[in-house]
Amino acid sequence: MMKRFLILLVPFYVILFLSGCTAKLVDPEIDFKPPAYVEGMPSKEDNKDFTSVGSIFGQGDNPLFSDHKAMHVNDIVTVVISENAQSSNTGSKQLSESDAIGLSGGAFTPAGTNSAVNSALGKVNGITNVGFSASSDNAYKGQGSATKDASFTTTVSARIVKVLQNGNYFISGKREILVDDQKQIIQIGGVIRPYDIDQSNRINSSQISEAKILYKTEGDVERATQEGWGSKLIKSAWPF
Repeated sequence: MMKRFLILLVPFYVILFLSGCTAKLVDPEIDFKPPAYVEGMPSKEDNKDFTSVGSIFGQGDNPLFSDHKAMHVNDIVTVVISENAQSSNTGSKQLSESDAIGLSGGAFTPAGTNSAVNSALGKVNGITNVGFSASSDNAYKGQGSATKDASFTTTVSARIVKVLQNGNYFISGKREILVDDQKQIIQIGGVIRPYDIDQSNRINSSQISEAKILYKTEGDVERATQEGWGSKLIKSAWPF
Protein backbone atom coordinates (compact mmCIF):
# COMPACT_ATOMS: atom_id res chain seq x y z
CA MET A 1 0.00 0.00 0.00
CA MET A 2 2.79 2.40 0.90
CA LYS A 3 4.65 1.56 -2.32
CA ARG A 4 1.59 2.36 -4.42
CA PHE A 5 1.16 5.66 -2.59
CA LEU A 6 4.78 6.63 -3.27
CA ILE A 7 4.37 5.76 -6.95
CA LEU A 8 1.38 8.10 -7.17
CA LEU A 9 3.38 10.92 -5.55
CA VAL A 10 6.28 10.71 -8.03
CA PRO A 11 4.47 12.45 -10.95
CA PHE A 12 3.30 15.20 -8.61
CA TYR A 13 6.83 15.98 -7.43
CA VAL A 14 8.13 15.79 -11.00
CA ILE A 15 5.60 18.43 -12.07
CA LEU A 16 6.57 20.68 -9.17
CA PHE A 17 10.24 20.31 -10.03
CA LEU A 18 9.69 21.11 -13.71
CA SER A 19 7.49 24.08 -12.85
CA GLY A 20 10.27 25.49 -10.72
CA CYS A 21 12.76 25.02 -13.55
CA THR A 22 10.54 26.68 -16.15
CA ALA A 23 9.37 29.61 -14.01
CA LYS A 24 12.38 31.72 -14.96
CA LEU A 25 11.88 30.88 -18.64
CA VAL A 26 8.27 32.01 -18.70
CA ASP A 27 8.27 35.08 -16.46
CA PRO A 28 10.25 38.11 -17.73
CA GLU A 29 12.67 39.67 -15.28
CA ILE A 30 14.80 42.80 -15.14
CA ASP A 31 18.22 43.15 -13.57
CA PHE A 32 19.02 46.49 -11.96
CA LYS A 33 22.70 45.84 -11.37
CA PRO A 34 24.99 48.50 -12.84
CA PRO A 35 26.44 47.75 -16.28
CA ALA A 36 29.88 46.16 -16.42
CA TYR A 37 31.59 49.38 -17.46
CA VAL A 38 30.10 51.19 -14.47
CA GLU A 39 31.43 48.55 -12.09
CA GLY A 40 34.86 48.66 -13.72
CA MET A 41 35.21 52.43 -13.70
CA PRO A 42 36.73 53.82 -10.48
CA SER A 43 34.87 56.34 -8.41
CA LYS A 44 35.76 59.98 -8.61
CA GLU A 45 37.90 61.16 -5.73
CA ASP A 46 37.62 64.63 -4.27
CA ASN A 47 41.05 66.27 -4.03
CA LYS A 48 41.11 69.18 -1.59
CA ASP A 49 44.57 70.53 -2.16
CA PHE A 50 43.72 74.13 -1.39
CA THR A 51 42.36 76.06 1.52
CA SER A 52 40.37 79.26 1.32
CA VAL A 53 39.64 81.07 4.55
CA GLY A 54 37.10 83.84 4.71
CA SER A 55 35.85 83.63 1.14
CA ILE A 56 32.41 85.21 0.73
CA PHE A 57 31.48 82.57 -1.87
CA GLY A 58 32.20 79.66 0.47
CA GLN A 59 33.72 76.26 -0.13
CA GLY A 60 32.83 72.68 0.67
CA ASP A 61 29.80 70.56 -0.08
CA ASN A 62 27.25 73.39 0.31
CA PRO A 63 28.66 76.60 -1.16
CA LEU A 64 26.71 79.80 -0.68
CA PHE A 65 26.23 80.70 -4.33
CA SER A 66 25.22 77.51 -6.12
CA ASP A 67 22.12 75.75 -7.34
CA HIS A 68 20.54 72.76 -5.65
CA LYS A 69 21.36 70.16 -8.28
CA ALA A 70 22.55 66.74 -7.16
CA MET A 71 26.35 66.52 -7.25
CA HIS A 72 27.54 63.89 -4.78
CA VAL A 73 26.91 60.30 -3.80
CA ASN A 74 23.58 59.84 -1.99
CA ASP A 75 22.21 63.11 -3.39
CA ILE A 76 18.65 62.85 -4.68
CA VAL A 77 17.54 63.67 -8.22
CA THR A 78 13.94 63.62 -9.48
CA VAL A 79 13.38 61.53 -12.59
CA VAL A 80 10.42 62.37 -14.81
CA ILE A 81 9.43 59.11 -16.49
CA SER A 82 7.67 59.82 -19.77
CA GLU A 83 7.80 56.86 -22.10
CA ASN A 84 5.76 56.29 -25.26
CA ALA A 85 5.92 53.08 -27.29
CA GLN A 86 4.25 52.73 -30.66
CA SER A 87 4.77 49.85 -33.06
CA SER A 88 2.93 48.16 -35.90
CA ASN A 89 4.00 44.91 -37.53
CA THR A 90 2.35 42.95 -40.33
CA GLY A 91 3.59 39.72 -41.85
CA SER A 92 2.27 37.14 -44.28
CA LYS A 93 3.66 33.96 -45.77
CA GLN A 94 2.30 31.59 -48.38
CA LEU A 95 3.87 28.37 -49.66
CA SER A 96 2.60 25.75 -52.12
CA GLU A 97 4.11 22.61 -53.58
CA SER A 98 2.77 20.02 -56.04
CA ASP A 99 4.53 16.81 -57.11
CA ALA A 100 3.48 14.08 -59.58
CA ILE A 101 5.26 10.93 -60.67
CA GLY A 102 4.28 8.18 -63.14
CA LEU A 103 5.92 4.95 -64.26
CA SER A 104 4.64 2.47 -66.85
CA GLY A 105 6.09 0.00 -69.31
CA GLY A 106 5.12 -3.05 -71.42
CA ALA A 107 6.91 -6.33 -71.75
CA PHE A 108 6.93 -6.22 -75.54
CA THR A 109 6.95 -3.49 -78.16
CA PRO A 110 4.93 -3.96 -81.35
CA ALA A 111 7.03 -3.94 -84.49
CA GLY A 112 6.41 -4.45 -88.16
CA THR A 113 3.23 -4.18 -90.19
CA ASN A 114 1.70 -7.54 -89.38
CA SER A 115 -1.59 -6.69 -87.73
CA ALA A 116 -2.06 -10.16 -86.30
CA VAL A 117 1.33 -10.05 -84.53
CA ASN A 118 0.73 -6.54 -83.26
CA SER A 119 -2.67 -7.55 -81.93
CA ALA A 120 -1.17 -10.51 -80.09
CA LEU A 121 1.60 -8.37 -78.57
CA GLY A 122 -0.98 -5.81 -77.41
CA LYS A 123 -2.89 -8.54 -75.56
CA VAL A 124 0.36 -9.72 -73.90
CA ASN A 125 1.21 -6.18 -72.83
CA GLY A 126 -2.25 -5.80 -71.34
CA ILE A 127 -1.45 -8.74 -69.07
CA THR A 128 2.18 -7.94 -68.24
CA ASN A 129 1.98 -4.13 -68.21
CA VAL A 130 3.36 -2.57 -65.01
CA GLY A 131 2.14 0.89 -63.99
CA PHE A 132 2.68 3.22 -60.99
CA SER A 133 1.62 6.81 -60.35
CA ALA A 134 1.69 9.10 -57.32
CA SER A 135 0.96 12.73 -56.60
CA SER A 136 1.17 15.05 -53.58
CA ASP A 137 -0.02 18.56 -52.84
CA ASN A 138 1.18 20.73 -49.94
CA ALA A 139 0.03 24.24 -49.15
CA TYR A 140 0.67 26.63 -46.25
CA LYS A 141 -0.64 30.12 -45.64
CA GLY A 142 -0.06 32.27 -42.58
CA GLN A 143 -0.76 35.89 -41.74
CA GLY A 144 -0.34 37.97 -38.61
CA SER A 145 -0.35 41.54 -37.42
CA ALA A 146 0.40 43.34 -34.17
CA THR A 147 -0.17 46.91 -33.09
CA LYS A 148 1.01 48.50 -29.82
CA ASP A 149 0.40 51.98 -28.46
CA ALA A 150 1.41 52.46 -24.83
CA SER A 151 2.37 55.43 -22.70
CA PHE A 152 3.60 55.75 -19.13
CA THR A 153 4.16 58.97 -17.21
CA THR A 154 5.16 59.41 -13.57
CA THR A 155 7.95 60.77 -11.35
CA VAL A 156 10.29 58.96 -8.99
CA SER A 157 13.22 60.14 -6.91
CA ALA A 158 16.55 58.39 -7.43
CA ARG A 159 19.77 58.39 -5.47
CA ILE A 160 23.26 58.90 -6.88
CA VAL A 161 24.95 55.60 -6.19
CA LYS A 162 28.26 56.30 -7.85
CA VAL A 163 30.08 59.26 -9.37
CA LEU A 164 32.06 57.95 -12.31
CA GLN A 165 35.54 59.11 -13.19
CA ASN A 166 34.28 61.10 -16.17
CA GLY A 167 31.79 62.96 -13.95
CA ASN A 168 28.64 61.07 -14.90
CA TYR A 169 26.32 59.64 -12.25
CA PHE A 170 24.88 56.17 -11.85
CA ILE A 171 21.48 56.54 -10.21
CA SER A 172 19.03 54.07 -8.76
CA GLY A 173 15.60 54.66 -7.30
CA LYS A 174 12.57 52.70 -6.17
CA ARG A 175 9.08 53.60 -5.01
CA GLU A 176 6.51 51.27 -3.50
CA ILE A 177 2.87 52.24 -2.90
CA LEU A 178 0.42 50.03 -1.00
CA VAL A 179 -3.27 50.92 -1.36
CA ASP A 180 -6.08 48.51 -0.42
CA ASP A 181 -3.71 45.51 -0.43
CA GLN A 182 -2.56 46.43 -3.95
CA LYS A 183 1.14 47.13 -4.18
CA GLN A 184 2.62 49.25 -6.97
CA ILE A 185 6.35 49.11 -7.55
CA ILE A 186 8.31 51.60 -9.67
CA GLN A 187 12.04 51.11 -10.06
CA ILE A 188 14.57 52.89 -12.23
CA GLY A 189 18.30 52.80 -12.82
CA GLY A 190 20.86 54.12 -15.30
CA VAL A 191 23.65 56.60 -16.04
CA ILE A 192 23.01 60.34 -16.36
CA ARG A 193 25.10 63.42 -17.14
CA PRO A 194 25.14 66.22 -14.56
CA TYR A 195 24.63 68.73 -17.39
CA ASP A 196 21.20 67.24 -18.15
CA ILE A 197 19.86 67.96 -14.66
CA ASP A 198 17.79 71.16 -14.78
CA GLN A 199 17.65 73.94 -12.19
CA SER A 200 14.79 72.19 -10.40
CA ASN A 201 16.95 69.09 -9.92
CA ARG A 202 14.88 67.10 -12.42
CA ILE A 203 15.85 64.97 -15.39
CA ASN A 204 13.81 63.25 -18.07
CA SER A 205 13.98 59.49 -18.47
CA SER A 206 14.90 59.90 -22.14
CA GLN A 207 18.23 61.38 -21.01
CA ILE A 208 19.23 58.29 -19.03
CA SER A 209 21.76 55.94 -20.59
CA GLU A 210 21.44 52.21 -19.89
CA ALA A 211 17.97 53.06 -18.58
CA LYS A 212 16.03 50.28 -16.90
CA ILE A 213 12.48 51.03 -15.84
CA LEU A 214 10.20 48.63 -14.00
CA TYR A 215 6.52 49.12 -13.20
CA LYS A 216 4.42 46.32 -11.79
CA THR A 217 1.59 45.62 -9.37
CA GLU A 218 1.24 42.92 -6.77
CA GLY A 219 -1.92 41.76 -5.04
CA ASP A 220 -5.24 40.04 -5.65
CA VAL A 221 -5.86 41.76 -8.97
CA GLU A 222 -2.43 40.80 -10.27
CA ARG A 223 -2.87 37.19 -9.17
CA ALA A 224 -6.34 36.99 -10.71
CA THR A 225 -5.07 38.16 -14.09
CA GLN A 226 -2.01 35.90 -14.14
CA GLU A 227 -2.00 32.55 -15.91
CA GLY A 228 -1.73 29.53 -13.63
CA TRP A 229 1.59 27.75 -13.23
CA GLY A 230 0.09 24.56 -14.65
CA SER A 231 -0.85 26.27 -17.92
CA LYS A 232 2.59 27.90 -18.11
CA LEU A 233 4.23 24.51 -17.59
CA ILE A 234 2.20 22.87 -20.35
CA LYS A 235 2.82 25.72 -22.80
CA SER A 236 6.55 25.74 -22.10
CA ALA A 237 6.82 22.02 -22.95
CA TRP A 238 4.05 21.71 -25.59
CA PRO A 239 5.72 21.25 -28.99
CA PHE A 240 2.71 22.10 -31.18
